[in-house]
Amino acid sequence: QVQLVESGGGLVQPGGSLRLSCVVSGSIFSINSMGWYRQAPGKERELVASVTSGGSTNYADSVKGRFTISLDNAKNTVYLQMNSLKPEDTAVYYCKARITIKVYWGQGTQVTVSS
Repeated sequence: QVQLVESGGGLVQPGGSLRLSCVVSGSIFSINSMGWYRQAPGKERELVASVTSGGSTNYADSVKGRFTISLDNAKNTVYLQMNSLKPEDTAVYYCKARITIKVYWGQGTQVTVSS
């Protein structure tokens, strides 16, 4: 069984930084792509950043220049480095993995940006 486990969330002041991690375990041959999504209270889930196994990345306009996604293929782990955090970044962040034809989701990790 494939499992995704996120970590690294927490409370941070505006302007601060956090690094989220998502480890994929289970019956894995190779990961096609991974992404980070977030959902704030009363809002729809939105794509934050994505990365393919080949290293191609994509970012939401709201996080460009502040967030960096990276994939360690050897460790089956995706990271999201978040800098210059703003209160509007507050949300539950979810990790998604596409493995072959299937899509898997993590349980999410809370990120709160507040003074």
